Amino acid sequence: QVQLVESGGGLVQPGGSLRLSCTASGFMFSTFRMSWYRQAPGKEREYVAVISSTGGTTNYADSVKGRFTISRDNVKRTVYLQMNSLKPEDTAVYYCCGSGFSATEYWGQGTQVTVSS
Repeated sequence: QVQLVESGGGLVQPGGSLRLSCTASGFMFSTFRMSWYRQAPGKEREYVAVISSTGGTTNYADSVKGRFTISRDNVKRTVYLQMNSLKPEDTAVYYCCGSGFSATEYWGQGTQVTVSS
């Protein structure tokens, strides 16, 4: 059974930090490109960051570049999103997504991040 389980969300003050984790099971994690997306209330889901299967290549949305860092540990089957200098506009439900061959795609259930004083 394929599962992606996100954790690490919560309430943080502006300027603070959080680290999200997404642990995978049920598929060959080390061969999948992993991404983070987010969806704010009333808005469409948007891309945040992606990391290649080996971890050698990363890419970020302009809105988070320089503040967020995506990484992965293929032994632990986990992808991370380190979020620093958080802003109220980063408030959203954050989802991890695994993309493999033949357009295979798996999604987690999401974790809430709220940035507020």
